[in-house]
Order: sequence, then C-alpha cells, then structure tokens
Amino acid sequence: MPIIMAPIFGIWMATSCASAAMPASETMNRHSGSCHCGGIRFSVQYDPVELTTCDCSLCVKRNALMAKVPEAALSVHEGHDLLATYEWNSRTAKHHFCRRCGIYLFHRKRAAPDHFGVNVFCLDGFDAASLPVRATDGIGMSLVCDAPLDEWQGPRLTRTRNGS
Repeated sequence: MPIIMAPIFGIWMATSCASAAMPASETMNRHSGSCHCGGIRFSVQYDPVELTTCDCSLCVKRNALMAKVPEAALSVHEGHDLLATYEWNSRTAKHHFCRRCGIYLFHRKRAAPDHFGVNVFCLDGFDAASLPVRATDGIGMSLVCDAPLDEWQGPRLTRTRNGS
C-alpha cells in the first residue's frame, strides 16, 4: 500500500493510503533527518538559501541553527508518538522535540506561521557551513502572555482587563 503525506497538527505525516502520494518537487533536494535516538525520522523537500540564529530566551538556551522551510516541505515519517510540543508566550510558535532524547527538531514560526524552522544539525549530512547565517531578532519580539518570567527578555505588553 502506498504511503501518502497528510497534514496532522500542521505537520505533514506519513500515512498509508491507496491513493497517490503528495507530489514531490523535481527541482528540490530531499534532506532526511532524525532526532538523536532515531525515534523520530523526518524529511525536508526544500533547499534553504540561508540559515538563521535567534536571540530569544528559548533559542539562546537550545543554541540551534535553523533553516526556514514552507509548511508543506516538512514531512514526519516515523515517531509521531514521540513528538512532543513546547509552547510559551503567545503560543503561536510550536516547538517540537523528541520526548525520548529531548532533541529539538523543528518549530512552527511565530513570525511566519506557514513555515517551520528546522534544526539543520538534525539533517543527515547537511553542510551548514555552505550557507550564510543571518541573526534574527527574537529578543525584540513582544511578550504577550499574562505572567512572563523575568528571564524572558523582550518588550512586555500591558494588557487591559478585557485581554486586549
């Protein structure tokens, strides 16, 4: 039975189906990746043109180098049950990691929710030195949650009683 990719929670997941698979781009390379324990296996059907770092309080602690990829370019093939999600502040960004080994794999971006930031160190054989690196301003993104921790840097927005 063929495998097709279906969006589940906004991530393309491999599922068995008798119909045709999601069409793959003929011009884009497929980059395979996994977490440290190998429990989660995924691929990216996209060729990034740059890599990014971020200076928000979360990214500084995890020290990842990320590639921005369109939503449909990311596919999870194995380990759906091991995929855990961390959300904070606005809860727009969804940070996905392996619940067994703890490795951060990718996240849905707050500033571009139709894209994922993929940890390039999880991509097999990916040459991170071959692309330019751009620093993004995460520290300047506003903190919009009700009780931000003191160590979360960034402008704090004052909310009114009705939440706006």
